[in-house]
Amino acid sequence: MKLTVVGCSGSFPSADSPCSSYLVEADGFRLLLDMGNGSLGELQRHCGLYDLDAVILSHLHPDHWIDMCGYFVARYYRYEGGRADALPVYGPEDTERRLVAAYDDVPDDKCMREVFDFRTLTPATGTFTVGPFTVRAAQVCHPVEAYGFRIEYGGRSLVYSGDTGACEALHELAVGADLFLCEAAFTHGKEDIPGLHLNGREAGEHARRADVGRLVLTHIPPWTDSHVNQRDAREVFPGPVELARAGAVYEL
Repeated sequence: MKLTVVGCSGSFPSADSPCSSYLVEADGFRLLLDMGNGSLGELQRHCGLYDLDAVILSHLHPDHWIDMCGYFVARYYRYEGGRADALPVYGPEDTERRLVAAYDDVPDDKCMREVFDFRTLTPATGTFTVGPFTVRAAQVCHPVEAYGFRIEYGGRSLVYSGDTGACEALHELAVGADLFLCEAAFTHGKEDIPGLHLNGREAGEHARRADVGRLVLTHIPPWTDSHVNQRDAREVFPGPVELARAGAVYEL
């Protein structure tokens, strides 16, 4: 299983990275987790526009999905080869309506379905199969309906927190994971807003309690000192702690 960080900035793109987007590959299958601001352009460094096999959206804040509007244009108005086939897109219940509203001037209210096969995530979704991957979804703690994911293939596991505050659901997803891609948007001792985001120390505490193999901190906004969050995580988690960066590749 191969993980490529397409984008990892939180809230808005940084000078070095688009917002959240992560490409997961195995057996020739390409699964994209989120498609935040700026990620569609960066994605083309790593695969062709029409080479994705499925997309999973953690939630509907723009820094995790807004580039789906541009991707609609690429698939719907494709010049060579005609309109692209409908791509499986897993997301919260309101995904199709929100995408139509964001694009605004769509040809009709059903056109998104011509290129996106919308599949609804709910708190009861649990475990499902996407290509060669076994995916477990769990609702996490955020002001809007939001999900974290555990992705397994070939006896290896990747857990992606999405956006979340500290919660038991995230712990249960992360237990024993080989790689824990965990948000750390806040700074310990600076921001304290329950049920919104984690700080570096909280991410480290989740990683230690879940006994993960490697912690990769992500979704750190440009105004936050990522190295402080990395230091805070290392103080409580004894394993490797890295900062996500656009273009980084992990082989699991």
